Amino acid sequence: MSLATVVWTVDPIAISLGSLEIRWYGILWAIGLILALWIQEKLYQNEHLPSDWSDKLFLYMTIGVIVGARLGHCFFYEWYNVESYAAQYYGINEPVKLFGLTFNYRNPYIENPLKLLKIWEGGLSSHGGAFGLIFMAWLLSKKHFKTGLIWIFDRLVIGICLCATCIRLGNLMNSEIYGVATTMPWGFQFNGDTYPDGSPLYSHPTQIYEMLYCIFAFGICWWLYWKREAYKYNGLIFGVFLIIIFLTRFGLEFIKLDQEDFEANHVLNMGQWLSLPFVIWGVWLIIRALRLGKEEPPRAVPIAKAYIKAHPETDPELKNTESKKKKK
Repeated sequence: MSLATVVWTVDPIAISLGSLEIRWYGILWAIGLILALWIQEKLYQNEHLPSDWSDKLFLYMTIGVIVGARLGHCFFYEWYNVESYAAQYYGINEPVKLFGLTFNYRNPYIENPLKLLKIWEGGLSSHGGAFGLIFMAWLLSKKHFKTGLIWIFDRLVIGICLCATCIRLGNLMNSEIYGVATTMPWGFQFNGDTYPDGSPLYSHPTQIYEMLYCIFAFGICWWLYWKREAYKYNGLIFGVFLIIIFLTRFGLEFIKLDQEDFEANHVLNMGQWLSLPFVIWGVWLIIRALRLGKEEPPRAVPIAKAYIKAHPETDPELKNTESKKKKK
C-alpha cells in the first residue's frame, strides 16, 4: 500500500470504561505538560536556581495554557452567521444592531458566558494558550520570581516545543485541524472524506507538519541554550522560538481548512492575524537581545542570589573583604 492511500481511522478514544471515556488528546496533553516540566527542571538545575521554582512555574503555566486556550477558542473562533445552522442551534438567529451598524455574526459564549464552563464540548486555541501563558508568566514574575516574563520564557519555550508536539499529535488522533485536498504522495484521508463522485479525498496532514516544526524549534532552542549559552542574552531564545513557531504557522494556514465559516474568502484567516504580532515580537526580541549583549551575572535579584550561592567566588562582599585585607 502506497502512502497515497493512507486512510486514517484511529479511534480518538484510548480507554472506555462504561460512560467514562479517556481520549488520546487528553493523554497527550498530560504527557506534553510532564515533558515541559522535566525540561524546565533540567534548565533550572543547570543554573542553580531555587528548587521550588519549577513547581511554581508548572502550576501557573498549566492554569494559564488551559484557561487561555479555552477562552481563545471561544472568543476567537466561535462566531456564526445568524443564518447558519449553528446559529439556529444556539438560538442566536437575529443580527445585532449597534450605533446604526448591523452585525450578522454572533458568538454564543458572549451571549451566555456560563457556556465557557462546558469544557466537554471541546475547543482549544494555541494562540489563546499563548496569551494565557504570557499573562501567567507576568503574574508569576510579579509575585515570586521578580525576573520579568521575558527571562521566564527564554527557558519555558524549550519545553513548550515538546508540549506543542504532543498536542498536535492529539489533533491527529482526533482527525481534526487538517489541510486542504492534495495529490501529494503523503496525503491522508480523514473522517472518510470523499469527492462528490465518491472517490476518496486525501488531505494535507498538517498536524504532522506542525509536529515537525515544533520538533525543529525544540532542537534549535535546545542547541542555543546548551551550546551557545543563549540564555544569557535576555529574550534571544524566546525570540527565535516565536519566529519559528508563528511564522511557520502563518505559512501553513494557507493549506489548512478554515476552522470556522466566517474565515472563508478572507485574505488572511484568524490564525494568521493572531500569528503576525508574535512574529514581529520575536524579531524585536532578537534585535534587542543582540544589542544588549550578555547578562552575567543575571540582573534579577533572586537569580543573582542563587547564582552567587552556587558560585561563591563571584560574591561582591567576598571580593570587598579580600580587597580590604590586601590594603592592611
